[in-house]
Amino acid sequence: MELVYGAITGVLFGFLMQKAQVLRYDKQVGALRLVDFTIVKFMLSTVIVAMVGIYVLKDQGLLQLSVKTAIVGANVVGGIFFGLGWAIVGYCPATAAGAVGEGRWDALFGILGMLAGAMVYAEAYPLVKKTILTWGNLGKITLPEVLGADPWWVIGVLTVICAVLFLLFEVRKA
Repeated sequence: MELVYGAITGVLFGFLMQKAQVLRYDKQVGALRLVDFTIVKFMLSTVIVAMVGIYVLKDQGLLQLSVKTAIVGANVVGGIFFGLGWAIVGYCPATAAGAVGEGRWDALFGILGMLAGAMVYAEAYPLVKKTILTWGNLGKITLPEVLGADPWWVIGVLTVICAVLFLLFEVRKA
């Protein structure tokens, strides 16, 4: 049943990405050039909805958080590779898959690049495990734990910050 829920969620997310037009190459480039914030608004909205959904399910006892270890080195190096790939290809993994679904075959090059990168990472993993994955290991932490605050307060504050950002983006017509 978990696979069915995952498939439904994936199809719904793909539909919403298509409707928000974040699969379009010009929106991707606009986000990278900081002139079109459509993708930023979509991502922030997604994060807020996910936070609320996860903590509602957690509070109802329907899910247990499985927090990954926060490793600064892995996040920085991974973020650099992710950003470079996005800048070169013009798609991130989800938008590349959605673009292929829309018939944009150029996104296949991005997907092939992602698969090649995954293979390189798999081969380099023994070295990465001894180096990058040890740099700045903060343990299994969450933002509410770091702040020493109730998760709902953190969600509320982040929601207000996102709402203010959305208003600023609209004023700039970005």
